[in-house]
Amino acid sequence: MQLRKTFQLESAHRLPMVPPGHKCGRIHGHSFAIELAVEGPVDPVMGWVMDYAEIKAAFRPVHELLDHNFLNEVPGLENPTSENLARWIWDRLKPAIPGLCEVVIAETCMSRCVYRGD
Repeated sequence: MQLRKTFQLESAHRLPMVPPGHKCGRIHGHSFAIELAVEGPVDPVMGWVMDYAEIKAAFRPVHELLDHNFLNEVPGLENPTSENLARWIWDRLKPAIPGLCEVVIAETCMSRCVYRGD
């Protein structure tokens, strides 16, 4: 069974590694949708894989670091591509959410990144 919970955050960033003149090299913002997928067996007593409230509680410190901030200033996100952001979130949440199987970063309605760990 797989659960999915989505979180919203607003953040600014710039991509320092793009060629000169690339639009993403300028500071800009996104309304990011962060989706976490948790996989595991359904507990026969509780009837769930995990309480959604546990996922929310585990994500809260990450949300506080990222929401309404300049991502380039967050340690470890000096080059805050969606790919690097997904891995960064994974590294912080995997210890707290053992069943974490996927982090999805949607930086726009049409562009998303899926990370399933190393």
